[in-house]
Amino acid sequence: MAEEFTDQPDKKAEEFTDQPDKKAEEFVFTDEQNQLRSAVRKFAADNFGEASARAHMECEPRFDRAVWRRLGAELGVLGLTVPESDGGFGGTLVDQAIAVEELGAALATGPLFGTVYLSIPALVAAPAGAARDELLGALIEGARTAAFAVPDRAGAFDPAAVTVSGTDRLTGTVARVVDGAAADELLVAARGGGGVSLYAVDADAEGVSRTPLVTLDLTRPQADIALQDAPARLLAGPDEAVRVITHALQVGSALLAGEQVGAAQHLLDLSVAYATSRLQFGRPIGSFQAVKHRLAEGMVDLEHARSAAYHAAWAIGDGSDDPALAASIAQAVASAAFSRIAADTIQVHGGIGFTWEHQAHLYLKRATTDAALLGSAEAHRNRVAELVLDTAEPKPPRVATGR
Repeated sequence: MAEEFTDQPDKKAEEFTDQPDKKAEEFVFTDEQNQLRSAVRKFAADNFGEASARAHMECEPRFDRAVWRRLGAELGVLGLTVPESDGGFGGTLVDQAIAVEELGAALATGPLFGTVYLSIPALVAAPAGAARDELLGALIEGARTAAFAVPDRAGAFDPAAVTVSGTDRLTGTVARVVDGAAADELLVAARGGGGVSLYAVDADAEGVSRTPLVTLDLTRPQADIALQDAPARLLAGPDEAVRVITHALQVGSALLAGEQVGAAQHLLDLSVAYATSRLQFGRPIGSFQAVKHRLAEGMVDLEHARSAAYHAAWAIGDGSDDPALAASIAQAVASAAFSRIAADTIQVHGGIGFTWEHQAHLYLKRATTDAALLGSAEAHRNRVAELVLDTAEPKPPRVATGR
């Protein structure tokens, strides 16, 4: 028996030493990625933040178009994942997640969700064509913005939920489209003779009407979209649309998780700084066990969320893990972590944390809204259970090996 145990560790050691670089690729940021993070953080500090968010909450559109164009043309973060052959920068989804994390920390305003998280990934996955190529180039440069007017069920595409029909002209309604009120283009799923296809619709075209909604998070506006014989350009036909839309929703879930991680990190840093400086009974409140444990639990939640978010970005881009499973795990963990840390931030700050003047409520509203955009944490945990446990032939879940 002793011989068996002494032989086995050597074999395992050989297996792990064969691929150290592959494991490092998933969990260690490169120098270039660290430089990207620094550049985006500086840009966000100069152009976003609490004051900017408050100002844009009271204007239309609720973002600065000049700053948005700089994000694309100057900083290049809108098209990080777009191949160079399509006019992008040829980066990875991890690169995009790094940029999104920093923008989330600064409570960046602008159509990130509709344009960067969903529409650009959909266009990258769509077949090349005049309409697709022209729109993709305009989006990555920041010259135009887009909203993803495609219904989903907890972050997964369900063709049966499509409520728009037509081919070159579309008719129907799509409810609660994030960034739909100010977007220049709408990516719309519509049912035609051969099945569901994906189209681009000019938001200012005849037959398009938009009804802005009153939302909890005023920095992330939504609108109901109504189409009546509106002209449309085909992006992906029935043979490609489901794949394209599914890919976009999975990428969107991963990037949204990255944004949630960035915002949660900002709040945790805020709470730690306050707990070490605020005195009560002659001691920093951070020295009290109740506050200390709350902050420690927040850090644990945040690190789990960061690992899940970056694993999802890496796995979807690398193709070595089940993208549906990785995306749902990321959303289940990141949504819950951000919501909890946002609520705890208000508690740690006490009376000032409940006021309109403090920034905590802005992040709490962002956390609450984000947790519902592509499915709640409960819905994604249920999907994880279905993917891992509820199969006709039980089998272990797919795990990324780096190969």
